[in-house]
Amino acid sequence: MKVKPRLLLISQPNSYRIAPYLKAANRLGLDVLIASRGEHSLTAEINRGLHVDLSKPQQALKMITEAAAVQPFAGILGSDDSTVELAALAAATLGLPHNPPAAARLSRRKDLARTQLMRTGCPVPLHCLIDLDQPLDKQLKDLPWPCVIKPLNLSASRGVIRADNNEDLVRACERIRKIISTADDNFERTHLLIEEYIDGVEVAFEGYLVQGELKTLALFDKPEPLTGPYFEETIYVTPSRLDQNTQQLIFDAVQQACKAYDLRTGPIHAELRVNTDNAWILEVASRTIGGDCGRMLDNGAGLNIEELAVSLATGLPGNVTPPTESRGVMMLPIPQAGLLRRVEGLKAARSTPGVDRVEIIVSDGHELIPLPEGNQYPGYIFARGKQPDDVIHSLKIAHSHLNFIIAPVWR
Repeated sequence: MKVKPRLLLISQPNSYRIAPYLKAANRLGLDVLIASRGEHSLTAEINRGLHVDLSKPQQALKMITEAAAVQPFAGILGSDDSTVELAALAAATLGLPHNPPAAARLSRRKDLARTQLMRTGCPVPLHCLIDLDQPLDKQLKDLPWPCVIKPLNLSASRGVIRADNNEDLVRACERIRKIISTADDNFERTHLLIEEYIDGVEVAFEGYLVQGELKTLALFDKPEPLTGPYFEETIYVTPSRLDQNTQQLIFDAVQQACKAYDLRTGPIHAELRVNTDNAWILEVASRTIGGDCGRMLDNGAGLNIEELAVSLATGLPGNVTPPTESRGVMMLPIPQAGLLRRVEGLKAARSTPGVDRVEIIVSDGHELIPLPEGNQYPGYIFARGKQPDDVIHSLKIAHSHLNFIIAPVWR
């Protein structure tokens, strides 16, 4: 019997991306081996996978190369920010399609990325590092106000706080210190990035690289204002309503950043702030869009972003056809902290004109933790329509029908 080509998927054991990547690989005729901290996982594919310590990359790399010697891999893919660097290192070692490991590291470390972008002339906010092990008062001179404080490697706006003065900043640092206290890397556990707050509209760019050439899948508007103190994202809608000159400015900024990192292949997810001065890079990640948001781009045989990522990792053609109609998603905000008892109004929300589906992904009894400490949305609303404004209207109407019944947590 012919042996199927095999993909190595490197992932955190609790990643929501594992299931869509398994489905994508299956549709492309690939077997999958998952490398993870998964020896005690209840998920069969993780439990019988390759059990590696992701905090010890050289040890993990040795185990991966030994597994490849027994049965080769057709490609290696990191599922999220925390695994793309190891995936790049392993793919480079085995001669498979990859980004340079140093480029993958830049894509997951905000401080290193900022330095490289500024060095190469890319538009980025003014920034500096704060060492939490040193007295803060000596490090707070000449900061721009307002400013934004960020952990070095977290995603989904976790730990991101705006400060308007010294008192705000000190409180924010102490709050974020607790959030990053379990980071594996000591530098990431003791340092924060501080950058000037850029006023303007925020957008997200979804694309991919083929031999260093950037291609666009979608440009998302974020119509809800993201002014802080926390930056909980809600609505993404595409196509963008920005004029073509501004959209070209955004594309050029992302392309310039990819070249500055030396990224060459695979998915690209970028976040930018746009104002009359420029399109400012906030993030360029060598992964697909987070959460289940990628589902709004699915259009049958034409596009599935996990299939695209797997194809690029295994050296297959990456040509896709993005959807042409307006689409959007609302990442449901957490109304308050506590235990979820139930969600009311689902029938009315799902019957809203223009809404494709409403998904609650957490179960009753799950503890909801808002930003900046939390990193999970309770669910999503997906919609489509003739124009982006129609989609935004449908998402807001559907959301207005939902009522989260939440009980307090007694510690």
